[in-house]
Amino acid sequence: MTRISKEVHIRNWFEFFSRVIMDARHKKILQSSRSMLVRELDPSQLYDGLISRGIFSQDMINEIKSAGPRRDQARQLVIDLETRGSWAFPAFLECLVETDQSSVADLLSAGLGIQPPRSLPIQPIPIHIPHNDGTQQKEMDKSDRGHIFRKDRHDHPIQCSEGDEPPSIPRIRRDSLQMYRMDARPCGQCLIINNVEFHPNSNLKNRTGSDIDCARLEKRFKSFHFIVEVKRNLTSQAIERELSALSQKDHTAFDCCVVIILSHGTEVNHNRFPGAIHGVDGPIVPVQNITNYFNGQNCPTLQGKPKIFFIQACGGDQKDTGFEVSPDEFEPAAGGIDDHTDATPMSPREELGKDSDEPDARASLPTPSDILVSYSTFPGYVSWRDTQAGSWYVETLDNVLEEFAGYEDLLTLLTMVTDKVSQISAKGIFKQMPGSFNFLRKRLFFQVNY
Repeated sequence: MTRISKEVHIRNWFEFFSRVIMDARHKKILQSSRSMLVRELDPSQLYDGLISRGIFSQDMINEIKSAGPRRDQARQLVIDLETRGSWAFPAFLECLVETDQSSVADLLSAGLGIQPPRSLPIQPIPIHIPHNDGTQQKEMDKSDRGHIFRKDRHDHPIQCSEGDEPPSIPRIRRDSLQMYRMDARPCGQCLIINNVEFHPNSNLKNRTGSDIDCARLEKRFKSFHFIVEVKRNLTSQAIERELSALSQKDHTAFDCCVVIILSHGTEVNHNRFPGAIHGVDGPIVPVQNITNYFNGQNCPTLQGKPKIFFIQACGGDQKDTGFEVSPDEFEPAAGGIDDHTDATPMSPREELGKDSDEPDARASLPTPSDILVSYSTFPGYVSWRDTQAGSWYVETLDNVLEEFAGYEDLLTLLTMVTDKVSQISAKGIFKQMPGSFNFLRKRLFFQVNY
Protein backbone atom coordinates (compact mmCIF):
# COMPACT_ATOMS: atom_id res chain seq x y z
CA MET A 1 0.00 0.00 0.00
CA THR A 2 1.46 3.39 -1.02
CA ARG A 3 1.83 6.30 1.35
CA ILE A 4 -1.04 8.18 -0.38
CA SER A 5 -3.36 5.18 -0.27
CA LYS A 6 -2.54 4.72 3.43
CA GLU A 7 -3.43 8.35 4.08
CA VAL A 8 -6.73 7.93 2.22
CA HIS A 9 -7.44 4.74 4.15
CA ILE A 10 -6.75 6.44 7.48
CA ARG A 11 -8.87 9.45 6.50
CA ASN A 12 -11.75 7.17 5.52
CA TRP A 13 -11.59 5.43 8.88
CA PHE A 14 -11.44 8.76 10.67
CA GLU A 15 -14.51 9.98 8.78
CA PHE A 16 -16.30 6.72 9.57
CA PHE A 17 -15.67 6.95 13.31
CA SER A 18 -16.60 10.64 13.34
CA ARG A 19 -20.00 9.59 11.98
CA VAL A 20 -20.68 6.68 14.32
CA ILE A 21 -19.15 7.84 17.62
CA MET A 22 -20.93 10.55 19.55
CA ASP A 23 -18.86 13.55 20.61
CA ALA A 24 -17.83 13.18 24.27
CA ARG A 25 -19.22 16.64 25.03
CA HIS A 26 -22.61 15.69 23.64
CA LYS A 27 -22.70 12.45 25.60
CA LYS A 28 -21.76 14.25 28.80
CA ILE A 29 -24.56 16.80 28.30
CA LEU A 30 -27.11 14.03 27.71
CA GLN A 31 -25.97 12.19 30.83
CA SER A 32 -25.91 15.26 33.07
CA SER A 33 -29.31 16.41 31.73
CA ARG A 34 -31.06 13.06 31.94
CA SER A 35 -33.19 13.97 34.96
CA MET A 36 -34.42 17.10 33.20
CA LEU A 37 -35.06 15.23 29.95
CA VAL A 38 -37.02 12.46 31.66
CA ARG A 39 -39.12 15.10 33.38
CA GLU A 40 -39.70 17.45 30.42
CA LEU A 41 -39.31 15.54 27.17
CA ASP A 42 -42.23 14.42 25.01
CA PRO A 43 -40.54 11.63 23.03
CA SER A 44 -43.63 10.73 20.98
CA GLN A 45 -43.25 14.00 19.03
CA LEU A 46 -39.65 13.18 18.08
CA TYR A 47 -39.94 9.71 16.63
CA ASP A 48 -40.81 10.61 13.02
CA GLY A 49 -38.05 13.21 12.81
CA LEU A 50 -35.40 10.89 14.23
CA ILE A 51 -36.44 8.14 11.80
CA SER A 52 -36.41 10.48 8.79
CA ARG A 53 -32.91 11.63 9.71
CA GLY A 54 -31.68 8.04 9.94
CA ILE A 55 -30.82 8.28 13.63
CA PHE A 56 -33.14 5.40 14.54
CA SER A 57 -34.91 2.71 12.55
CA GLN A 58 -38.60 1.99 13.04
CA ASP A 59 -37.75 -1.17 14.99
CA MET A 60 -35.52 0.84 17.31
CA ILE A 61 -38.32 3.33 17.92
CA ASN A 62 -40.71 0.45 18.60
CA GLU A 63 -38.26 -0.82 21.20
CA ILE A 64 -38.19 2.59 22.86
CA LYS A 65 -41.99 2.75 22.84
CA SER A 66 -42.12 -0.63 24.57
CA ALA A 67 -40.21 0.81 27.52
CA GLY A 68 -43.55 1.91 29.02
CA PRO A 69 -45.00 5.30 30.02
CA ARG A 70 -43.73 8.66 28.72
CA ARG A 71 -40.98 9.02 31.34
CA ASP A 72 -39.61 5.56 30.63
CA GLN A 73 -39.66 6.17 26.89
CA ALA A 74 -37.84 9.47 27.38
CA ARG A 75 -35.20 7.78 29.51
CA GLN A 76 -34.67 4.98 27.00
CA LEU A 77 -34.52 7.44 24.11
CA VAL A 78 -31.80 9.49 25.80
CA ILE A 79 -29.78 6.39 26.70
CA ASP A 80 -30.02 4.96 23.18
CA LEU A 81 -29.22 8.33 21.62
CA GLU A 82 -25.71 8.13 23.08
CA THR A 83 -24.98 5.15 20.82
CA ARG A 84 -26.20 6.66 17.55
CA GLY A 85 -23.13 8.52 16.31
CA SER A 86 -21.95 12.11 15.95
CA TRP A 87 -25.03 13.29 14.04
CA ALA A 88 -27.45 12.11 16.72
CA PHE A 89 -27.11 15.06 19.10
CA PRO A 90 -27.58 17.89 16.54
CA ALA A 91 -30.44 15.93 14.96
CA PHE A 92 -32.02 15.58 18.40
CA LEU A 93 -31.77 19.34 18.97
CA GLU A 94 -33.29 20.09 15.58
CA CYS A 95 -36.19 17.71 16.25
CA LEU A 96 -36.80 19.43 19.60
CA VAL A 97 -37.09 22.81 17.88
CA GLU A 98 -39.36 21.45 15.15
CA THR A 99 -41.75 19.95 17.73
CA ASP A 100 -42.07 23.10 19.86
CA GLN A 101 -39.78 21.79 22.60
CA SER A 102 -37.35 24.65 22.18
CA SER A 103 -36.99 25.21 25.92
CA VAL A 104 -35.44 21.76 26.25
CA ALA A 105 -33.19 22.43 23.24
CA ASP A 106 -32.10 25.73 24.79
CA LEU A 107 -31.05 24.02 28.01
CA LEU A 108 -29.02 21.41 26.15
CA SER A 109 -27.45 23.95 23.80
CA ALA A 110 -26.45 26.15 26.74
CA GLY A 111 -24.12 23.36 27.87
CA LEU A 112 -22.20 23.74 24.60
CA GLY A 113 -22.31 27.52 24.57
CA ILE A 114 -24.11 27.57 21.21
CA GLN A 115 -27.43 28.74 19.87
CA PRO A 116 -30.08 26.06 19.31
CA PRO A 117 -30.17 24.75 15.74
CA ARG A 118 -32.83 25.84 13.33
CA SER A 119 -32.02 23.98 10.11
CA LEU A 120 -28.92 21.84 10.45
CA PRO A 121 -27.76 20.04 7.28
CA ILE A 122 -28.08 16.51 8.63
CA GLN A 123 -27.48 13.54 6.38
CA PRO A 124 -29.58 10.50 7.16
CA ILE A 125 -27.77 7.27 7.94
CA PRO A 126 -29.33 4.44 5.96
CA ILE A 127 -30.54 1.81 8.39
CA HIS A 128 -32.57 -1.23 7.42
CA ILE A 129 -33.55 -3.84 9.99
CA PRO A 130 -36.23 -6.15 8.60
CA HIS A 131 -38.99 -7.65 10.71
CA ASN A 132 -38.98 -11.34 11.43
CA ASP A 133 -41.41 -11.93 8.57
CA GLY A 134 -39.26 -9.89 6.18
CA THR A 135 -41.80 -7.11 5.74
CA GLN A 136 -41.57 -3.47 6.70
CA GLN A 137 -43.92 -2.09 9.30
CA LYS A 138 -46.29 0.42 7.78
CA GLU A 139 -46.30 3.89 9.20
CA MET A 140 -49.25 4.60 11.45
CA ASP A 141 -52.04 6.24 9.53
CA LYS A 142 -52.62 9.83 10.57
CA SER A 143 -56.24 9.08 11.38
CA ASP A 144 -55.04 6.55 13.95
CA ARG A 145 -52.84 8.95 15.87
CA GLY A 146 -53.97 9.69 19.41
CA HIS A 147 -54.81 6.03 20.01
CA ILE A 148 -52.80 3.52 21.96
CA PHE A 149 -51.46 0.51 20.10
CA ARG A 150 -50.29 -2.61 21.88
CA LYS A 151 -49.27 -5.95 20.44
CA ASP A 152 -50.63 -9.34 21.26
CA ARG A 153 -48.56 -12.50 21.64
CA HIS A 154 -48.48 -12.88 17.83
CA ASP A 155 -47.15 -9.31 17.36
CA HIS A 156 -50.51 -8.07 16.02
CA PRO A 157 -51.52 -4.52 16.99
CA ILE A 158 -54.41 -4.04 19.41
CA GLN A 159 -56.09 -0.64 19.46
CA CYS A 160 -57.67 0.92 22.53
CA SER A 161 -58.78 4.46 23.32
CA GLU A 162 -56.74 6.83 25.42
CA GLY A 163 -57.40 6.23 29.12
CA ASP A 164 -58.89 2.78 28.62
CA GLU A 165 -57.40 -0.17 30.44
CA PRO A 166 -55.15 -2.05 28.01
CA PRO A 167 -56.49 -5.51 27.16
CA SER A 168 -55.35 -8.39 29.33
CA ILE A 169 -53.12 -10.42 27.03
CA PRO A 170 -50.14 -12.72 27.52
CA ARG A 171 -47.04 -10.58 27.80
CA ILE A 172 -43.74 -11.33 26.12
CA ARG A 173 -40.93 -10.07 28.31
CA ARG A 174 -37.94 -8.55 26.52
CA ASP A 175 -35.15 -6.39 27.89
CA SER A 176 -33.71 -3.54 25.86
CA LEU A 177 -30.01 -3.59 25.08
CA GLN A 178 -29.18 -1.41 28.08
CA MET A 179 -32.09 -1.67 30.51
CA TYR A 180 -33.93 -4.39 32.33
CA ARG A 181 -37.61 -4.48 31.55
CA MET A 182 -39.46 -3.36 34.68
CA ASP A 183 -42.99 -2.65 33.48
CA ALA A 184 -44.83 -5.77 34.65
CA ARG A 185 -47.79 -5.11 36.92
CA PRO A 186 -47.12 -6.24 39.56
CA CYS A 187 -43.41 -5.75 38.92
CA GLY A 188 -42.41 -8.61 41.21
CA GLN A 189 -42.30 -10.09 44.69
CA CYS A 190 -40.68 -8.24 47.61
CA LEU A 191 -39.98 -10.12 50.85
CA ILE A 192 -39.08 -8.12 53.97
CA ILE A 193 -37.70 -10.06 56.96
CA ASN A 194 -37.79 -7.79 60.00
CA ASN A 195 -36.12 -9.27 63.07
CA VAL A 196 -36.79 -7.04 66.08
CA GLU A 197 -37.19 -9.13 69.24
CA PHE A 198 -34.48 -11.71 69.92
CA HIS A 199 -34.65 -14.68 72.25
CA PRO A 200 -32.99 -14.08 75.65
CA ASN A 201 -30.59 -17.00 75.18
CA SER A 202 -29.39 -15.59 71.86
CA ASN A 203 -27.33 -12.89 73.66
CA LEU A 204 -28.58 -10.40 71.07
CA LYS A 205 -30.31 -7.15 71.87
CA ASN A 206 -33.72 -6.23 70.57
CA ARG A 207 -33.52 -3.99 67.50
CA THR A 208 -35.65 -1.05 68.56
CA GLY A 209 -36.36 1.23 65.60
CA SER A 210 -36.36 -1.57 63.01
CA ASP A 211 -40.15 -1.36 62.61
CA ILE A 212 -39.64 2.18 61.32
CA ASP A 213 -37.27 0.85 58.66
CA CYS A 214 -39.71 -1.91 57.76
CA ALA A 215 -42.65 0.45 57.36
CA ARG A 216 -40.62 2.78 55.14
CA LEU A 217 -39.47 0.06 52.79
CA GLU A 218 -42.85 -1.66 52.67
CA LYS A 219 -44.49 1.59 51.56
CA ARG A 220 -41.69 2.39 49.11
CA PHE A 221 -41.73 -0.92 47.26
CA LYS A 222 -45.51 -1.00 47.11
CA SER A 223 -45.23 2.34 45.32
CA PHE A 224 -42.84 0.61 42.88
CA HIS A 225 -45.62 -1.91 42.11
CA PHE A 226 -44.17 -4.84 44.06
CA ILE A 227 -46.20 -7.41 45.98
CA VAL A 228 -44.73 -6.85 49.45
CA GLU A 229 -44.82 -9.51 52.15
CA VAL A 230 -43.44 -8.79 55.63
CA LYS A 231 -42.23 -11.51 57.98
CA ARG A 232 -41.37 -10.53 61.56
CA ASN A 233 -39.09 -12.17 64.14
CA LEU A 234 -37.99 -15.25 62.19
CA THR A 235 -35.63 -17.91 63.49
CA SER A 236 -32.76 -18.94 61.27
CA GLN A 237 -34.69 -22.00 60.06
CA ALA A 238 -37.79 -19.89 59.39
CA ILE A 239 -35.67 -17.46 57.35
CA GLU A 240 -34.45 -20.32 55.16
CA ARG A 241 -38.00 -21.66 54.77
CA GLU A 242 -39.32 -18.27 53.63
CA LEU A 243 -36.47 -17.79 51.17
CA SER A 244 -36.94 -21.28 49.78
CA ALA A 245 -40.69 -20.75 49.42
CA LEU A 246 -40.16 -17.45 47.58
CA SER A 247 -37.60 -18.97 45.22
CA GLN A 248 -39.99 -21.81 44.36
CA LYS A 249 -42.81 -19.49 43.33
CA ASP A 250 -43.50 -18.96 39.64
CA HIS A 251 -41.98 -15.57 38.74
CA THR A 252 -42.70 -15.89 35.02
CA ALA A 253 -45.09 -12.93 34.96
CA PHE A 254 -42.75 -10.70 36.97
CA ASP A 255 -39.71 -8.64 36.02
CA CYS A 256 -37.79 -8.52 39.31
CA CYS A 257 -37.46 -9.94 42.82
CA VAL A 258 -36.44 -8.02 45.95
CA VAL A 259 -35.40 -9.40 49.35
CA ILE A 260 -34.87 -7.06 52.31
CA ILE A 261 -33.40 -8.32 55.58
CA LEU A 262 -33.33 -6.23 58.75
CA SER A 263 -31.50 -8.06 61.52
CA HIS A 264 -28.30 -8.53 63.50
CA GLY A 265 -25.28 -9.74 61.58
CA THR A 266 -21.76 -11.01 61.92
CA GLU A 267 -18.67 -12.13 60.03
CA VAL A 268 -18.28 -15.73 58.92
CA ASN A 269 -15.74 -17.80 57.05
CA HIS A 270 -16.60 -17.88 53.39
CA ASN A 271 -15.35 -19.27 50.12
CA ARG A 272 -16.77 -16.54 47.91
CA PHE A 273 -18.54 -13.75 49.78
CA PRO A 274 -18.58 -12.68 53.43
CA GLY A 275 -21.31 -12.13 55.96
CA ALA A 276 -24.30 -13.68 57.69
CA ILE A 277 -27.49 -12.56 59.40
CA HIS A 278 -28.93 -13.86 62.69
CA GLY A 279 -32.31 -15.41 63.27
CA VAL A 280 -34.07 -14.27 66.43
CA ASP A 281 -32.98 -17.54 68.05
CA GLY A 282 -29.29 -16.72 67.48
CA PRO A 283 -28.00 -19.03 64.71
CA ILE A 284 -26.87 -17.42 61.48
CA VAL A 285 -27.78 -17.69 57.80
CA PRO A 286 -24.87 -16.83 55.46
CA VAL A 287 -25.83 -14.22 52.90
CA GLN A 288 -24.17 -16.39 50.29
CA ASN A 289 -26.84 -19.02 51.03
CA ILE A 290 -29.57 -16.36 50.83
CA THR A 291 -28.62 -15.31 47.32
CA ASN A 292 -28.08 -18.89 46.18
CA TYR A 293 -31.79 -19.60 46.55
CA PHE A 294 -32.44 -17.21 43.67
CA ASN A 295 -29.65 -17.96 41.21
CA GLY A 296 -30.41 -19.19 37.72
CA GLN A 297 -30.08 -22.85 38.65
CA ASN A 298 -32.29 -22.81 41.76
CA CYS A 299 -34.91 -20.32 40.53
CA PRO A 300 -35.33 -20.76 36.77
CA THR A 301 -38.32 -18.38 36.46
CA LEU A 302 -36.01 -15.53 37.55
CA GLN A 303 -33.30 -16.33 35.01
CA GLY A 304 -32.14 -13.16 33.26
CA LYS A 305 -34.16 -10.99 35.66
CA PRO A 306 -32.70 -8.76 38.37
CA LYS A 307 -32.61 -10.12 41.92
CA ILE A 308 -31.98 -7.32 44.43
CA PHE A 309 -31.03 -7.81 48.09
CA PHE A 310 -30.91 -5.05 50.72
CA ILE A 311 -29.16 -6.04 53.96
CA GLN A 312 -29.49 -3.84 57.06
CA ALA A 313 -27.23 -5.73 59.43
CA CYS A 314 -23.66 -5.50 60.64
CA GLY A 315 -20.68 -6.84 58.76
CA GLY A 316 -18.47 -7.20 61.82
CA ASP A 317 -17.66 -5.53 65.11
CA GLN A 318 -15.15 -2.89 64.00
CA LYS A 319 -16.15 0.72 64.49
CA ASP A 320 -14.97 3.11 61.81
CA THR A 321 -13.63 6.40 63.18
CA GLY A 322 -13.10 7.79 59.68
CA PHE A 323 -10.34 10.19 58.63
CA GLU A 324 -10.01 13.93 58.47
CA VAL A 325 -10.94 15.80 55.31
CA SER A 326 -11.09 19.43 54.34
CA PRO A 327 -14.13 21.14 55.87
CA ASP A 328 -14.80 22.58 52.40
CA GLU A 329 -15.50 19.09 51.04
CA PHE A 330 -18.61 18.47 53.09
CA GLU A 331 -20.12 19.16 56.46
CA PRO A 332 -20.59 15.95 58.49
CA ALA A 333 -24.13 15.22 59.58
CA ALA A 334 -24.96 14.25 63.12
CA GLY A 335 -26.30 10.81 63.91
CA GLY A 336 -29.49 10.10 65.81
CA ILE A 337 -30.02 10.76 69.49
CA ASP A 338 -30.17 7.07 70.33
CA ASP A 339 -27.95 5.17 67.90
CA HIS A 340 -27.56 1.39 68.15
CA THR A 341 -25.74 -1.22 66.07
CA ASP A 342 -26.94 -4.47 64.55
CA ALA A 343 -23.87 -6.51 65.45
CA THR A 344 -23.27 -9.51 67.64
CA PRO A 345 -22.38 -8.52 71.22
CA MET A 346 -19.05 -6.82 71.81
CA SER A 347 -16.93 -7.06 74.93
CA PRO A 348 -17.46 -4.44 77.66
CA ARG A 349 -14.07 -2.98 76.83
CA GLU A 350 -15.16 -2.35 73.21
CA GLU A 351 -18.68 -1.24 74.04
CA LEU A 352 -19.15 2.49 74.48
CA GLY A 353 -22.37 2.04 76.37
CA LYS A 354 -25.87 0.74 76.05
CA ASP A 355 -26.73 3.31 73.38
CA SER A 356 -24.06 2.25 70.85
CA ASP A 357 -25.20 0.61 67.61
CA GLU A 358 -24.66 -3.02 66.72
CA PRO A 359 -22.97 -4.14 63.47
CA ASP A 360 -24.80 -5.26 60.32
CA ALA A 361 -24.23 -8.42 58.30
CA ARG A 362 -21.92 -8.63 55.35
CA ALA A 363 -23.55 -9.95 52.24
CA SER A 364 -22.29 -12.53 49.81
CA LEU A 365 -23.07 -13.12 46.14
CA PRO A 366 -22.92 -16.25 44.05
CA THR A 367 -21.33 -16.06 40.64
CA PRO A 368 -24.57 -16.15 38.55
CA SER A 369 -25.56 -12.92 36.89
CA ASP A 370 -28.37 -10.44 37.50
CA ILE A 371 -27.84 -10.21 41.26
CA LEU A 372 -27.09 -7.15 43.33
CA VAL A 373 -26.62 -7.10 47.11
CA SER A 374 -26.60 -3.72 48.82
CA TYR A 375 -25.09 -3.66 52.31
CA SER A 376 -25.71 -1.04 54.92
CA THR A 377 -22.05 -1.14 55.92
CA PHE A 378 -18.58 -2.00 54.68
CA PRO A 379 -17.61 -5.64 55.41
CA GLY A 380 -16.18 -6.03 58.90
CA TYR A 381 -17.75 -2.89 60.35
CA VAL A 382 -20.81 -2.01 62.39
CA SER A 383 -23.99 -0.47 61.02
CA TRP A 384 -25.79 2.21 63.01
CA ARG A 385 -29.47 2.36 63.87
CA ASP A 386 -31.32 5.11 65.71
CA THR A 387 -33.93 3.61 68.03
CA GLN A 388 -36.33 6.47 67.33
CA ALA A 389 -35.68 7.23 63.65
CA GLY A 390 -34.53 3.90 62.22
CA SER A 391 -31.20 2.99 60.65
CA TRP A 392 -29.02 5.50 58.83
CA TYR A 393 -28.91 3.27 55.77
CA VAL A 394 -32.64 2.60 55.39
CA GLU A 395 -33.68 6.18 56.13
CA THR A 396 -31.20 7.49 53.55
CA LEU A 397 -32.10 4.79 51.02
CA ASP A 398 -35.79 5.62 51.33
CA ASN A 399 -35.18 9.36 50.94
CA VAL A 400 -33.00 8.85 47.85
CA LEU A 401 -35.54 6.50 46.27
CA GLU A 402 -38.34 8.97 46.91
CA GLU A 403 -36.49 11.87 45.30
CA PHE A 404 -34.53 10.29 42.47
CA ALA A 405 -35.93 6.83 41.59
CA GLY A 406 -37.94 8.35 38.73
CA TYR A 407 -34.78 9.62 37.04
CA GLU A 408 -31.76 7.54 38.01
CA ASP A 409 -30.82 3.87 37.76
CA LEU A 410 -30.27 1.70 40.84
CA LEU A 411 -26.47 1.89 40.86
CA THR A 412 -26.57 5.68 40.74
CA LEU A 413 -29.12 5.72 43.55
CA LEU A 414 -26.95 3.47 45.72
CA THR A 415 -23.92 5.69 45.08
CA MET A 416 -25.98 8.62 46.37
CA VAL A 417 -26.88 6.58 49.47
CA THR A 418 -23.23 5.74 50.10
CA ASP A 419 -22.22 9.39 49.82
CA LYS A 420 -24.94 10.62 52.16
CA VAL A 421 -24.47 7.93 54.81
CA SER A 422 -20.69 8.42 54.80
CA GLN A 423 -21.22 12.00 55.97
CA ILE A 424 -23.15 11.02 59.12
CA SER A 425 -21.37 10.59 62.45
CA ALA A 426 -22.42 8.56 65.50
CA LYS A 427 -21.65 10.25 68.80
CA GLY A 428 -19.55 12.69 66.78
CA ILE A 429 -16.92 9.98 66.22
CA PHE A 430 -18.01 6.90 64.31
CA LYS A 431 -18.75 6.57 60.60
CA GLN A 432 -20.47 4.09 58.27
CA MET A 433 -19.91 3.20 54.62
CA PRO A 434 -22.56 1.25 52.69
CA GLY A 435 -21.57 -0.70 49.61
CA SER A 436 -22.75 -3.19 46.99
CA PHE A 437 -21.73 -6.39 45.26
CA ASN A 438 -23.08 -5.89 41.75
CA PHE A 439 -23.59 -8.58 39.13
CA LEU A 440 -26.31 -6.83 37.15
CA ARG A 441 -25.83 -6.81 33.38
CA LYS A 442 -28.04 -3.83 32.61
CA ARG A 443 -29.33 -0.64 34.15
CA LEU A 444 -32.31 -1.00 36.44
CA PHE A 445 -34.95 1.71 36.81
CA PHE A 446 -37.82 1.28 39.25
CA GLN A 447 -41.23 2.23 37.87
CA VAL A 448 -42.53 5.28 39.69
CA ASN A 449 -45.97 6.86 39.43
CA TYR A 450 -46.25 10.65 39.67
